This record gives sequence, structure tokens and C-alpha cells, in this order.
Amino acid sequence: MSTTDWAPEACTLPTAEQPLRVAEFDQLFADHLRTVTRVDPTTLELTLAAEAETTTADLTARETECCSFFTFELTPTATHLTLRITVPPAHVAVLDALNTRYG
Repeated sequence: MSTTDWAPEACTLPTAEQPLRVAEFDQLFADHLRTVTRVDPTTLELTLAAEAETTTADLTARETECCSFFTFELTPTATHLTLRITVPPAHVAVLDALNTRYG
């Protein structure tokens, strides 16, 4: 899937950098993703390995800078990391694409 298929106009990350960002998320999730749960139409919850906390925090902070419509909530425990991703209703298609790609 090309990032231009689902990256909304609200995303300010330069088009040339979007595949690199997707590759970072792909690598993070390939290495650490345990489960994906669609909580509701605007919320996706991912469980990752606990050791992914620093990488996840850095990547989601950078993503928020260019795609301010995302809300990322990280909840670490001793055994895992929960990443809750929320978007406003206008950006549900982006969450749908993430769910399809990683779910």
C-alpha cells in the first residue's frame, strides 16, 4: 500500500518522507506488535512488547508533529506496552488503513 493512498491532506510530512515513516512503523510493528484491537470507529489499540517503549514514544511524537489529528496514548506495564491511537471522525479512513495494514 502506498502512503499516498491514505495519508490525508492534513499530513504535513513531505511526500518523499512518507514511505520512510511507514517503513519505521512497519519495522516497529514487525518486531514488537502482539495484538491489534479496534475499540470503536475512531480508536485502535495495539499491544507491543515492553521493550518497544522508547522507540514507540519517539516515533509517535514525530508522527504527531506532522499529523496533528492523531492522539497517541502510551501505557507501559512490566510485560507490555499499550498504544492507543485515536483520530477524529473525519480521519477514520486513516485508522481503517492502519487497521488493515497491521491488524
